[in-house]
Amino acid sequence: MLNEERIILMTKMASYEEHEGKQNMDIGNYFRSDYISLQIMKTVISATLTFAIVLGVFGFYHFETVMKEIYQVDLLEAGRRLLLAYVIFTGIYTFICYLVYSYRYNRAKKSLKKYYSHLQELSELYEEDRR
Repeated sequence: MLNEERIILMTKMASYEEHEGKQNMDIGNYFRSDYISLQIMKTVISATLTFAIVLGVFGFYHFETVMKEIYQVDLLEAGRRLLLAYVIFTGIYTFICYLVYSYRYNRAKKSLKKYYSHLQELSELYEEDRR
């Protein structure tokens, strides 16, 4: 015989698995520090590429000015400024991403905990029907 409570619970769980559950289960396979470290490594790589692209576009846009003033600029000081700008840009971007991925990990873990409690509840409903 069909148990309505069990069917409703199974429908909720199937909907969860189909939508946000896939992503949450992927996140849940990691330890918190491993997941956040992996995402931060990706962030630093993407921030470096972004900084290089922005710097290249800026250089090409102001190419004439750069070529005129190349011999008048203190290259060591310009290099220090670029390095400082890179460190600040990457640091801020990484910090924001740390906050975002920490939040995502915590949200996924809470969601998975709820999902597993539903699994336990479903198991108990099956045990009741067997008796």
